[in-house]
Amino acid sequence: MRFMVMHKNDPHTEAGERPPAALIAEMGGFIMEHAQAGRFLGGEGLGASRTRTRLTFRAGQCTVKHGPYPGNHELPSAMLLLKVASREEAIGWAERYGKILGDGEVELGPVTEPWDLGMMPRPDNPPLRILMIEKADAVSEAGQPRTPKQKAELTRLKTEMTKAGVLASVAQLQPSANSKRLVFHGHAMRVLDGPFSESKELIGGFSILRLSGMDEAVALCQRYAAILGGTLEIDVRPMVELEDEA
Repeated sequence: MRFMVMHKNDPHTEAGERPPAALIAEMGGFIMEHAQAGRFLGGEGLGASRTRTRLTFRAGQCTVKHGPYPGNHELPSAMLLLKVASREEAIGWAERYGKILGDGEVELGPVTEPWDLGMMPRPDNPPLRILMIEKADAVSEAGQPRTPKQKAELTRLKTEMTKAGVLASVAQLQPSANSKRLVFHGHAMRVLDGPFSESKELIGGFSILRLSGMDEAVALCQRYAAILGGTLEIDVRPMVELEDEA
């Protein structure tokens, strides 16, 4: 099974602070270990809310709001990684995507690059990689498929984005009823079972892992949380398998 392990934003990230070199090294070792074992499939980090953009869709109208802002409705149902020339281009694609789904919310956030962490010099004119987060709604949380019209329009749009070199990857999540929320305080873990009506904490980053099941995912998160300081919140969400993705 594939799982998305999502850690929530913290005050240091929100303030724009770089993580300590020791944390970067330890997380790099964790990723390398699980990549070599075939468990780590990918992941990205996100920066402060001031770098993000929230698109809200109501009655066919789209409202665009740039950060900074606090968390509000931060329960995702899907994540699309985009490669674009500018934030404006990403907003254009997100607006088209959100209007297909109807009332709801989509968030855009540039992912953390190696040069953001001081690991290498910034290259000349690198592509802008932006994570587009589709927020959960009653349909996705019920595990129901989109309407045939929506599915067809989304497929056409994703095909267009792929041909344009914009769509790098898609991750579809199972409903939160199948998930667990791990609350760590001083390295002590409390486990909450889904479903979750909402999450107020902004997503700070995620890892995608291929694991035997939820028990292995929870056990692995204890080390993951320790690397990140031992006091934070993590959501563990099973992913929709590739052959079933819309």
